[in-house]
Amino acid sequence: MRAAVCRGFGEPLRVEELELAPPGPGQVAVRIDAVAICQSDVAAAAGAWGGPLPTVFGHEAAGTVTATGPGVVDLVPGTRVLVTLIRACGACPACASGVPTSCDHAFETLATPLRDAAGLPVAQGMATAAFAEAVVVDRSQLVQLPLDVPPEAACLLACGVLTGVGAVVNVAKVPPGATVAVVGAGGVGLNAIQGAALAGAGRIIAIDPLPAKREAARRFGATDAVEADGAAAAVRALSYGRGVDFAFVAVGAPGAIEEAALLLATRGTLVVVGLAPSGSAVRLDPTVLASRNQRVLGARMGQSVIARDVPWLIEAWRSGRLRLEALVTARFRLEEINEAIAATREGAALRNVVVFHERW
Repeated sequence: MRAAVCRGFGEPLRVEELELAPPGPGQVAVRIDAVAICQSDVAAAAGAWGGPLPTVFGHEAAGTVTATGPGVVDLVPGTRVLVTLIRACGACPACASGVPTSCDHAFETLATPLRDAAGLPVAQGMATAAFAEAVVVDRSQLVQLPLDVPPEAACLLACGVLTGVGAVVNVAKVPPGATVAVVGAGGVGLNAIQGAALAGAGRIIAIDPLPAKREAARRFGATDAVEADGAAAAVRALSYGRGVDFAFVAVGAPGAIEEAALLLATRGTLVVVGLAPSGSAVRLDPTVLASRNQRVLGARMGQSVIARDVPWLIEAWRSGRLRLEALVTARFRLEEINEAIAATREGAALRNVVVFHERW
């Protein structure tokens, strides 16, 4: 099968022929129909978090089951599935408490199913490696999809939508009428805005330096959109001097986290959604946090439970309350993946998608 391989951080990906092992116990082989380019993939390929090389990245995908390993009894070849990086054992304290995104099981010790033409191992980036024509993943990473969701829209549910909406609904539990700020109106930020709208937030303020992103934020449910420069004063004015009840930081920039903390009202909550490079540090005033009863929360993958969250998100899409197709900026072939990544890195794209099969 063909896959886009990262052999050097910061270098263009190379489309190569790789060997994919058949599924082992508890695993499933999936033909990839569409995979989106997430900013996390771009950052990982640039070396933001280090890791082994060569690697195949890509973790936001939809596809069709082609084979199952021993112990998988609820999926059969031909089943349409969402492919996520959420690999969970189902038995550790995190899984038992309903937070599989924090699974304690050491899945990273599992052998990669990928080999290159020389027979050497190629790492399975983010436990998925979906910049490829096929993957072999753990059964826990999959959830069945209905036929009416096109693959290029469905794949967005695997990360950007789960993370953005989940940060609002699962992590922060934003109540109706709350005032919300979202820093960064990219793929994840727009879905945090959609999540705030679904939750019934009274005011949703998008903050982004790019006019096109601010305009997109309004289309996806923001009641207001302001520039990053001078955002604190603008947010105070829009919130009658209080600040916001919830500030979601959907970009991986430590400075954005520090600035978002200044937007909070008393008893406000700062939710860190975007991933900064390893070793980053953030300075927050502990006296302000304590005296104003403020909170700081992490939101890996929106603390999503895919079997629970994907079905209701699809129903929201069907009813017109959640936009998916409008998130897709452009479609590419696998051979064009470096162009897709470059457009994503520049910040103009909401989500670029590599499409292998136009329709199911």
